[in-house]
Amino acid sequence: MSNSTLVSCKMISPNKNRPRNHKVDRITPHCVVGQLSAKAIGNCFISSNRKASCNYGIGSDGKVVLVVDEKDRSWCSSSSSNDNRAVTIECASEKTAPYAMNNIVYETLIKLCADICRRNGIKKLLWFGSKEKTLAYVPKSGEAVLTAHRWFANKSCPGDWLYSRYGDVAERVNKLLSGNKLEGQEHTITPNFNPFMEPTVNVKKGTEGEGAKWVQWCLWRFGLLDKAGIDGVIGPKSEAAISVAQKRLGLKVDGIVGKNTRQTFKHTFIK
Repeated sequence: MSNSTLVSCKMISPNKNRPRNHKVDRITPHCVVGQLSAKAIGNCFISSNRKASCNYGIGSDGKVVLVVDEKDRSWCSSSSSNDNRAVTIECASEKTAPYAMNNIVYETLIKLCADICRRNGIKKLLWFGSKEKTLAYVPKSGEAVLTAHRWFANKSCPGDWLYSRYGDVAERVNKLLSGNKLEGQEHTITPNFNPFMEPTVNVKKGTEGEGAKWVQWCLWRFGLLDKAGIDGVIGPKSEAAISVAQKRLGLKVDGIVGKNTRQTFKHTFIK
């Protein structure tokens, strides 16, 4: 069993069982609770006193650290059974709930999951939406399921931000496995889930891309834009809508979505 070529550094932990006693048919992403670098994530598990580890870590800059070889079981999910079946991935995140991850971490997670699947003969990554359905399912040959640390311990890991995106993770990984590119893909727009990546920089007039769409989805939820307005370009109409939303929410009205406006949007519309 090989390891991912996406790895940029190795910090091998002594905390593991080798080899794992089950083939890989699960992937378990985690939130590391901190905007750590890949090396810093690896350093968390380098001491045998920690009694914990992961297979991979994704730093806040998108770099990947190998902590435990895929052929071995990491100590990551508070479940021997799960960890023997799963490749576990610690992801840099915010320190407070919902433990949001930046765009580069999330995109790297998608690519890493697809790479794990390819090398382990997995053609489809499944998400059933609940602990009960997932753990009751026996993956067929060529299948794997997404699981969550919170199912095996009194923890919030991987955080509501990532957990609410498990369906998107599975869908996008499967697109890669089928040979389809992710660039330019169409997202399904619904009021219950923002499918776009939260921006990490100010969004203002002239901003384009995924971060602009994230803001426009919030404006749509506020009734200030229609769906056609979620076009990934902050023009005069979106700028005006931002100002109206800021006024309604009691924020400084400047037409710019900075950290305070972004956090308020997130807490208002994204559960």
